Amino acid sequence: MTGGFPELLAHPGVDEVCELQARFGIMAFHGGNLERTTDVIASEVAARTGASLYAVIQHAPLREHVPSITIRPEHSPSLREFFEHVHTVIAVHGYGRETQFWNVLLGGRNRQLAGHLAEHLRAALPDAFGVVDDLDEIPRGLRGLHEDNPVNLPSNTGVQLELPPTIRWNKEARNWSDHEGTPRAPQVDTLIDALVGAVYAWAVQ
Repeated sequence: MTGGFPELLAHPGVDEVCELQARFGIMAFHGGNLERTTDVIASEVAARTGASLYAVIQHAPLREHVPSITIRPEHSPSLREFFEHVHTVIAVHGYGRETQFWNVLLGGRNRQLAGHLAEHLRAALPDAFGVVDDLDEIPRGLRGLHEDNPVNLPSNTGVQLELPPTIRWNKEARNWSDHEGTPRAPQVDTLIDALVGAVYAWAVQ
């Protein structure tokens, strides 16, 4: 399949999820079989913190990458409703680059929130993982700074959380964590717990 965001949403192998709760939102619009495990992380963090959730879940064998800046609220009533409701977001993504194979990247325009998340993640994640919130150290294509990127559309913008394969992969099961019946990798639980703590701490500031 080739096409844009409206065509993707119309595909029978795609689920669009929008759950409105708090005005803090969690997104995973490249979820399911594309950037694997991202929708699971976003969904659980939202459920445990009362955050709103927006996700687009592609079911196998579909793997259609729609560029973030083309994912527009005018193409989806649910996405428009989400952005009318939330004021701050975390957008959960997956990426893979040999030079950043163990690094969790924190892009997006809300740099205060990025620093806050970085503190919580550094304190919780195993030493093997780096946490990068200095934009100069994040590859340009992963910084999430474009004004049309969904992470920057709410009034307080947000953070683009890019997760490397190593944090989403279950080494023992030799598959992506929480994907196609694969058990959860321990580092995914650690990541979720850290994000839950960070969202709670941010909300009470």
